[in-house]
Amino acid sequence: MAVTAPLKLSDVNDALLPRTITGPIFEKSVERSAVMSLAQRAPLAIDANTSVPIPMDVPTADWVGSAQAKPLSSGAVGIKTMQPRKIAVLIPVAEEVAMTNAGGLFTQLQRDLPTAFARAFDMAAIHGKTMKGAAGPFSDYLAMTSNSVALGTAAQAEGGVWADFVNGMGQVVDQDWDYTGTVADHRLKPTLLLATDTTGRPILVDTTQPGMQQAAAGTLIGEPLAYSRSVSGKQRRQSTSSDTGLRAIGGDWSQAAYGVGMDITVRISKEATYVDEEGGVHSAFQENLVLILAEAFYGYVQGDAEAFVKFTGTPSGSAS
Repeated sequence: MAVTAPLKLSDVNDALLPRTITGPIFEKSVERSAVMSLAQRAPLAIDANTSVPIPMDVPTADWVGSAQAKPLSSGAVGIKTMQPRKIAVLIPVAEEVAMTNAGGLFTQLQRDLPTAFARAFDMAAIHGKTMKGAAGPFSDYLAMTSNSVALGTAAQAEGGVWADFVNGMGQVVDQDWDYTGTVADHRLKPTLLLATDTTGRPILVDTTQPGMQQAAAGTLIGEPLAYSRSVSGKQRRQSTSSDTGLRAIGGDWSQAAYGVGMDITVRISKEATYVDEEGGVHSAFQENLVLILAEAFYGYVQGDAEAFVKFTGTPSGSAS
């Protein structure tokens, strides 16, 4: 039986890592994005803007007699322009780690980078912001909708949190949109699992499918459910990010479209310098570091913001 030798840093091209390493990172970033799991996928050109058709309504067909004028459809298709935007991250790694266990390092990157890219994309598509709170890359974003429901509005005898979600669905459906799914914050999961009727029986038995690593996590009020920490804006292990109080957003996902670039690129350098968040300049050569730069292109557009509804709750750490 052939034995595969461990991957060494010297075996890897200094300019660009091979697709056998970067391919899984790119594919899993789509799986782990809550927005991408529900929105429509569209082609994305890296060097040009892409026109994306967004259906404003289903075309209307009707009966017609022989030699009669054919009925004109009342349906409409809007055109949105999707522009490629870059997500990037620079990771300094001790050279000793990279040289002695390059295979383990790249395995770790394949686990962590998809989550990093997915969270950054979801933050921009949901809130219109970067991970540090600045204006995001997309002109449209989901939280622009004026439809909103405060979770906890409905009394337990009236259905509780289940009724809150159904009432939010009603806001979308009453405007003649379809309600086709929900993206939710992980902090909402305990609330859903603790929800009971007036006799103490759980309303929702479970909200996840065992063994699933992607964002898709089952159903809620009969439609697909996906989780993302970017829904609230409070990212794990990042104390600088704040909880916006948004717990979920749902609606007609035919009104949202995303695109991904041709591939992800991961470059490495042992000679470059970088500037840290405090403005300090570091030399990889002087400090025995390996710098790993990962970049990818994504795009996002949406049609009518009123095809969605926000579900809000008390921000974590606030008084209820």
